[in-house]
Amino acid sequence: MHLEEKIAPARRAQRTVARPVITGSSHSFPGTRSSQDDLWQDFFLDHYDGFPLARRIFENSGITSRSTAVDPRAEKEVSGWSTGRRMARYIDEAVPLGKRTVANALESAGLAPQDVGLLAVASCTGYTTPGLDLRLADELGMSSRVQRLFVGHMGCYAAVPSLGAVSDFVASRGRPAVLLCLELTSLHVQPPSRDIEQIVAHALFADAAAAVVLEPDADSGYEVIDVVAVTDHSTADHMSWQITDLGFKMGLSPKVPDVLAQHVGEVVRDQLLAPHGLTPEEVTGWAVHPGGKRILEVVGERLDLPAGALDASYGVLDECGNCSSPTVLMVLQRLPRTDGPVVAMAFGPGLTLYAALLRRS
Repeated sequence: MHLEEKIAPARRAQRTVARPVITGSSHSFPGTRSSQDDLWQDFFLDHYDGFPLARRIFENSGITSRSTAVDPRAEKEVSGWSTGRRMARYIDEAVPLGKRTVANALESAGLAPQDVGLLAVASCTGYTTPGLDLRLADELGMSSRVQRLFVGHMGCYAAVPSLGAVSDFVASRGRPAVLLCLELTSLHVQPPSRDIEQIVAHALFADAAAAVVLEPDADSGYEVIDVVAVTDHSTADHMSWQITDLGFKMGLSPKVPDVLAQHVGEVVRDQLLAPHGLTPEEVTGWAVHPGGKRILEVVGERLDLPAGALDASYGVLDECGNCSSPTVLMVLQRLPRTDGPVVAMAFGPGLTLYAALLRRS
């Protein structure tokens, strides 16, 4: 049989491209929940030896409370842990947290673990092989044939490109998929210093997991329409996440909001919305990653958003902190359930801006 004769039946059997639709979602937190004031008074006050600027950074963070896998008030030696010890703790904490989050998301979609064709996991705060994706597939009882994807070290914006990859799988294969974003930034408390970027990181970041389930051609939910990105390579040093002997160390320049201000309007208006005949005024929901108060202010100003448009983002920042990659999915889950176009947007190392266009039906 000639090659063309072999290929022809496969071509005839090819399915049409399906619409990837988010039909289920969930988010979860590790066991320790603390107020920002208590974290400052009971640990970081001594950690920074009462440094007045550190106190002001904590007080002006826009955060009331956070959840963490590691409570530095109870495990005060965490800043001296080796990277190996932190990675061992990552697996101990991440597996049950991820299992609970994915199971709840599948339940909300009315699916069983065996229905999943692809499990994608995004995380930049821990590594192991066998990976978290494989361990969770086993713990959840997914098929031995389930496909898996691990997305690592992309930082806060990882949820959006991961959503794009998972959507492409659903569209082309016509099978359900799950995306889990899970971060345990509390594992990476660094030794005391007067490094302002490190103080800001300790004041902002928290732990969480968020999952979404996507199905082909579902009748209701958020259909994923498009994903776009821009990277300003000239500012790559503005955000970093370096592996050291004492865990992962963040670099976070105060210039980040200024760089985002240069790009957010063009990315959203010209790259994401205009090709679909839309303007920001027609968007019914904004799920913007709350990297900090100033970042949200910049997005609101540059897109001329109406009052209240970013309430979900400010609410997540206030109640949960910046949880890295799960955060934008948590904001999306908090949006009012109104029909129409929705924009999900996140930022991270690169300096990179990713945005997705969704439509609720």
